[in-house]
Amino acid sequence: MFFFSMLQIWKDVGFYLISTAQCKMMPLDFVFVIDSSRSIRTSDYEKVKTFIINLLRFLNVGPNATRVGLLQYGSVVQNEFTVMSMKHLATGTMTGLALQYTMETAFTEEEGARPEELLIPRIAMVVTDGRPQDEVEEVAAQARQAGIQIFAIGVGRVDMNTLKAIGSEPHSEHVHLVANFSQIETLITVFQSKLCERDMCEVVDHQCQHICVSSPASYRCKCRSGYILNPDGKTCLDLCQTVDHGCEHLCVNANDSYVCKCFEGFTLAEDRKSCKKPDCNSSVLDVVIVIDGSKSLGPSNFELVKQFVNTIVDAFDVSRTGTHIGLIQYSTKVRSEFSLNQFISARDVKQAVSQVQYMGRGSLTGSALRHMFETSFSPGEGARAGVQRVSIVFTDGRSQDDVSEWATKAKESGVTIYALGVGKAVEQELKEMASEPKEKHLFYTEDFGKMGEITEKLKDTLRICKGTSLNNMCLYFSLTCSLEALSKKIQLLENQNIRK
Repeated sequence: MFFFSMLQIWKDVGFYLISTAQCKMMPLDFVFVIDSSRSIRTSDYEKVKTFIINLLRFLNVGPNATRVGLLQYGSVVQNEFTVMSMKHLATGTMTGLALQYTMETAFTEEEGARPEELLIPRIAMVVTDGRPQDEVEEVAAQARQAGIQIFAIGVGRVDMNTLKAIGSEPHSEHVHLVANFSQIETLITVFQSKLCERDMCEVVDHQCQHICVSSPASYRCKCRSGYILNPDGKTCLDLCQTVDHGCEHLCVNANDSYVCKCFEGFTLAEDRKSCKKPDCNSSVLDVVIVIDGSKSLGPSNFELVKQFVNTIVDAFDVSRTGTHIGLIQYSTKVRSEFSLNQFISARDVKQAVSQVQYMGRGSLTGSALRHMFETSFSPGEGARAGVQRVSIVFTDGRSQDDVSEWATKAKESGVTIYALGVGKAVEQELKEMASEPKEKHLFYTEDFGKMGEITEKLKDTLRICKGTSLNNMCLYFSLTCSLEALSKKIQLLENQNIRK
């Protein structure tokens, strides 16, 4: 990895990885960008290598401290892994190309740079002795905009305007010019002082609206996810307010972009902007819940089962024209607690559930299935013609009679059975009861305290669409109503007025 290469460099020059720095230094991602053009004499090239080695004396290099990379450039850019093995390229001076490589390759996570969200300062130190043979101003500006702090060091007759085009602001801190390569060593103490300075975000009145990121001798402002930095470099703008996002429901900031999201009960369409109602079961169901009331549960667990039932009830659109719910309890006998046609609101159903008394005897699950099939789903008990039938069967142990016969008859008649087991429930019996595919109709948990997990999985599997009955035409936050249902309602009111 590019940013670990300097660990080998330390070994080659005989230093330990323990820092010799006498200051408290923040972790950095640091890249040396070294001019290796033909205008540099061999002896001067060696002085640059010595400068790098001496600068490393006070950098606390390590995977969790400062990570360092090294590249040199002439007519091409070349990655280096140790200072001592660097060979003078003695070709052109493509400084712009080197800056582009630094931005697009060297400071990537693939090369060892740490993720931007960790706010580790990214430092590039450019050392050059001549005029670039390519454009540097634009690519340097892009690199700085990307969050790279650039120190530009010129040696000899380098144009100061070129150095300023490369280096970060303020130029007094980031741009340095020395007369010759022998004087480059004088910058060691200068950079030691810069890299050891206090947290600049604590020292200056940075006025960053969101986040201030310290770096050696400087700082920069950064925006939270989903916002972009204004041209003033300090304030932030909500991305959803700056673009024509086209989201039908909601625009939500995400990283340096945005995503469209939908109100509850809708899913995002293929265009990732508009919203549609998901494919799901109609809210008009006849549901018979079958609960185990055997003595193996105990009174306290039976209360948990009742709470579980009421949670399931909340998932349905219980109304006169919507879902109807019936409940039977079984032990040695089967008892109908209430029938499908008894209540037309979730509140009344839940109140009736709360008043159910624990039977606490045997466990005849097969008899309960027979009662569900022959009685609960009969017209006399409120079962409606043409309405989908669902039975949710809960048990905590082995049945004392056969379950397969009546479960099969119920399923063959069109009843969808969800088998829910807790504790000592027998897997084979659950499979015999559950509809196909088993993985979507069979749920099990080891203890009663985790029944909430079953509840969520069951609701997700049922994929219940609430609010689709005739009396509940408007969905969630939207004022858009079902035109078909609205037309029927208007027609009904008109007919009543005509009869009057």
